[in-house]
Amino acid sequence: MIAAVDFCLSSPIPSWTILSHSDRRTSWRAAVSPIISAESNSLFQQSSRRRCLFYDMHKEVIPFAEAWSWQKSVVEERKTLIDSNEDGLDALIALQHQPVYTLGTASSENNLNFDIKNPPFPLYQTERGGEVTYHGPGQLVMYPIMNLRYQKMDLHWYLRALEEVVIRVLFSTFGLTASRVEGLTGVWVGDKKLAAIGIRVSRWLTYHGLALNVSTDLSPFKEIVPCGIRDRGVGSIKELLIGYDGDDGKLIDIAHDSLVKEFCQVFQVELCHQPISMLNH
Repeated sequence: MIAAVDFCLSSPIPSWTILSHSDRRTSWRAAVSPIISAESNSLFQQSSRRRCLFYDMHKEVIPFAEAWSWQKSVVEERKTLIDSNEDGLDALIALQHQPVYTLGTASSENNLNFDIKNPPFPLYQTERGGEVTYHGPGQLVMYPIMNLRYQKMDLHWYLRALEEVVIRVLFSTFGLTASRVEGLTGVWVGDKKLAAIGIRVSRWLTYHGLALNVSTDLSPFKEIVPCGIRDRGVGSIKELLIGYDGDDGKLIDIAHDSLVKEFCQVFQVELCHQPISMLNH
């Protein structure tokens, strides 16, 4: 169970070859558009897309505790507005984390390959659903804080929607055919999990979110049983791109732009960039 509830640019990307889950090599070329193009900006003006405040730190590596505190603060603010029958805007936080292990409400110490009193990286017990996972540089993390009353009041729908964002990114931007696994939450290419999803929902307000391995060092995953799944591995976009000769930062930028674009499409929102200082007010 991954959900926890308490209510309770426009330049072309260089060509390279990908290794798909069937080990079939294919050449491809793609282009990434700006987050909000002139065409999409016009669409936003003509549509009833819900506005979403966007705190974009995708180039930065942020301590987990700091981002966790931001999320809880925004959620509490939104709850206060709900109590006053006011509508608080949705929010999206994008960043990378310093190396950290996080435990969900379903976590078991049996899935830790280290002494819990002496972890190799900081270890946090959180209120999100799911099992243990790792966050670190090279992994894009997106924390949507959304009022599902304005989307669909259905947690399974929300989880599938987050998966859909990643599946679209992997196919449209990187030519990778990704899939879901019945009975599990996340996104796989073959038997390798590229994206983990764990959420908390309080009074239909979501927080926590998704983590996509882009150029992540995967070795820290060996110290845990990721998401409690023993018969499948963990992968990254970079390791599936054969012949990619760009730097990791460029790959992060490409994946970020595509994630943002697909997030807007799946959830039909308009992102409004905000200064990071507003998270600390």
